[in-house]
Amino acid sequence: MQTELTKKPELRMNTRAGEPRLLQFKNSSRNVAVIVLGWIVVFFGCLTAAWGEGTPTGAVKETVDQVFVVLRDQDLKDPARQTERRAMLEEIIGKRFDYAEMAKRTLASQWKKLSPEQQQEFVTLFQQFLANSYVGNVDGYSGEEVEYLKEREKGNFAEVQTKVVSPKVQIPLDYRLLQKNGEWRVYDVVIDGVSLMKNYRGQFSRIINSSSFEALLEKLRSKADLGTSS
Repeated sequence: MQTELTKKPELRMNTRAGEPRLLQFKNSSRNVAVIVLGWIVVFFGCLTAAWGEGTPTGAVKETVDQVFVVLRDQDLKDPARQTERRAMLEEIIGKRFDYAEMAKRTLASQWKKLSPEQQQEFVTLFQQFLANSYVGNVDGYSGEEVEYLKEREKGNFAEVQTKVVSPKVQIPLDYRLLQKNGEWRVYDVVIDGVSLMKNYRGQFSRIINSSSFEALLEKLRSKADLGTSS
């Protein structure tokens, strides 16, 4: 299920005042906006009744229906209700995405070196970092469609393969899920062959190795305070 990827993201490192900067995901024309698209546009896809609720794709459908209701609600598009709308989306998506598993995978071997308190803070900050990426840019949807290709399942792991389609581009977009306590939870998104978690793992590793884990936490804290992923 988890084979080594042949494509690798193009990364860039900028420094300011001697401190490493959190990197952007960059791969040709598929930039950060595509990452946002990866987290958001799937919720606009239509799934057929052939997918049962107990399947990985059926689990995605459950979240699709809830998110779609929020995004189509004209009253919630009022700027005065932006905070309320964001909170609703974060709650819905948070029930499907396993942020703790994602955070753990981005740190790899570094994870076991942390205290429980450090682990918890990192999960919280990483969750906010991702939330700022997808929920903060949800209005960027511009009519893209999603085609569901197939589903693969092996033990407690599964992958739902999709393709984002627009008049100008077609982008493979796959969702990796892990079954916990009888529920399918997303732990990674693969955009055009590039794992989002693997991309962040490389970024975070560079920051830790060039500075420290505390420097990474500080960088994520600043992102959370600013409400931005840039």
